[in-house]
Amino acid sequence: MTVVAALYHFTRFDDPDALRAPIKALCKEEGINGSLLIAAEGINGTVAGPRKGIDRLLAHLRALPGCSDLEHKESAASEMPFGRMKVRLKKEIVTMGQPDVDPRAKVGHYVAPEDWNDLIQQEDVVVIDTRNDYEVAIGTFEGAIDPETKTFGEFPAWWEENKDRFHNKRVAMFCTGGIRCEKSTNYLLGQGVEDVFHLKGGILKYLEEVPAEESTWNGECFVFDGRVSIGHGLVEGPHLLCHACRQPILPEDTKRPEYEDGVSCHLCHDKTTEERKERFRERQKQIALAEKRGERHFGAPNLLDE
Repeated sequence: MTVVAALYHFTRFDDPDALRAPIKALCKEEGINGSLLIAAEGINGTVAGPRKGIDRLLAHLRALPGCSDLEHKESAASEMPFGRMKVRLKKEIVTMGQPDVDPRAKVGHYVAPEDWNDLIQQEDVVVIDTRNDYEVAIGTFEGAIDPETKTFGEFPAWWEENKDRFHNKRVAMFCTGGIRCEKSTNYLLGQGVEDVFHLKGGILKYLEEVPAEESTWNGECFVFDGRVSIGHGLVEGPHLLCHACRQPILPEDTKRPEYEDGVSCHLCHDKTTEERKERFRERQKQIALAEKRGERHFGAPNLLDE
């Protein structure tokens, strides 16, 4: 069984680029794959590998400046959910595009998973899903508002257009692992919203700790790795990924006439030209040939950056 560790931590790295090579070398040595994003504001990512390797990597990360209290969330995968290891330098570890947002300064009130249901069922509380539209499509909390954003960077504009709807309301927000809420709650506080809350540990922690019979979560949770989705108890969900549009689909969707492996699905068939589909077909052909040789083609899908 492969250990999957999702993590993020906001801290100040004076030279984030200098951290990349040692981390990548350690991951290669320990057989760890996945994606880690490093920026001046901290580190974010999901990795997978053997127990010993993950423990060694976490110890290395916690030894970095300001990272001694770095938290992570674990789940399991039946097979390696990543094809390779990426350690990337970014301007932000989760892109919001708001230079004045700083979660290290102040964030909303953390709400433990066991207290989340009571909060979101209060009449004066509005619940906002800060994830992307394709994530929300396969699962969310009962009564949650879907901003229908395609990227997290669209959230500030959505809030500006809709903020009057939430006058005199307490605002509770959630995301997959918590990182987007660190920024979105700081943003709302900066916009003058007084009572802001977010789910500590995100959906992942909620699905791990709250029994299914007590849950207000409907559907599956999209994850940014080869498992595509997980459910209560962090068990692997049924979803697959369309490698043309990178949206989650169900196994039965592969039987639909619009589906062609690596080329199109019912969600994107009418949104790409025939020329683009031909490029996808050639890519898929090369991926299949590489797999026959026991190799991984460079064009094979990997982690989607949150």
